[in-house]
Amino acid sequence: MANKNKLLLGTRKGLIVYRQNPSGNWQFDQVHFLGIPISLAVSDERNGTWWAMADHGHWGCKLHRSTDRGKTWEELEAPKYPETEEVKDGVPAALRYLWAFAPSSQQQAQKLYIGTEPGGLFESDNNGQSFTLNRGLWDHPSRKEQWFGGGRDYPGIHSIVVDPRDHRRIYIGISCAGVFLSEDGGNTWLPKNKGLLAEFLPDPQMDVGHDPHLLVMSKNHPDVLWQQNHCGIFRTVDGGEQWTEISENNGVAKFGFAIEAEDNDPNVAWVVPAVSDELRVAVDQALCVCRTDDGGKTWQAYRKGLPQEHCFDIVYRHALSKSKDTLVFGTTTGNAYLSKDRGETWETLNNHLPMVHSVSFVS
Repeated sequence: MANKNKLLLGTRKGLIVYRQNPSGNWQFDQVHFLGIPISLAVSDERNGTWWAMADHGHWGCKLHRSTDRGKTWEELEAPKYPETEEVKDGVPAALRYLWAFAPSSQQQAQKLYIGTEPGGLFESDNNGQSFTLNRGLWDHPSRKEQWFGGGRDYPGIHSIVVDPRDHRRIYIGISCAGVFLSEDGGNTWLPKNKGLLAEFLPDPQMDVGHDPHLLVMSKNHPDVLWQQNHCGIFRTVDGGEQWTEISENNGVAKFGFAIEAEDNDPNVAWVVPAVSDELRVAVDQALCVCRTDDGGKTWQAYRKGLPQEHCFDIVYRHALSKSKDTLVFGTTTGNAYLSKDRGETWETLNNHLPMVHSVSFVS
């Protein structure tokens, strides 16, 4: 795998790129789509293509790709809901947000997925030249009555995780609906929410209606998945059959949006805590990153190099990323921080960015 020596930051005012210089330090490189909100910027590791998803507001959602590391960009037709589709009875379905991206496997070299609001999963078999709505998930009997918006007007697919052992196994994270799994390449889907809590529902243990904020996999241990959830941090070691809450009872690691997992060690993950509900600010106005080394039994908060007073930052779902021992996250107030030692100490990358929506290491 090529060295991931660039960082893509999708921000409220464009796609900002950092690069690692020969000494190992990170510095500003370039900006693309200046002034345009970029909801997500990622790379397809199979072929090195960069993808940028733009939210133009009045002009709607736009999809761009670059096959030369940002030297040139091509605009593709964004996923589009068929005219007859409805979010609810009488409410037409129309694309409102591009929220998630995932490539399939090397065996399906041209296949990729995009998750959207209002809850549609789109797939392409020709590297993004065209997209079709995944009917199995969109037609799921729970969608119209049991899915709803969590912080946005409509349900949104923010997480797509393809099992590296079998591209037919696809996990989806939906706010608000929960985790769904397909084992047949997207033809049929089952909710996988046993053990989760939805404290905002009359029945907190409903099959459908949960609010995962982000779903990630320990890639070299793909039966281990983690989620940062509106109601805590949860982990499964059996592919989603049973979730276990691993939040701190008397600590800060509970509510948040971003979560990152170690590929090689199924017991290691990171979160950036916040105060929940209507506040959405750093806990005690002090920023920290928490890491567990034992599958969530205990959490350690790391603060060195991060602001510890008068701090109002939180970190969005896709704004924490890891490559080897290096972690980077960006915040809603335009700060970006970098750690070279697995999150134990931090340095400032930039204090003057726009609101950061996503962070991704790329090659």
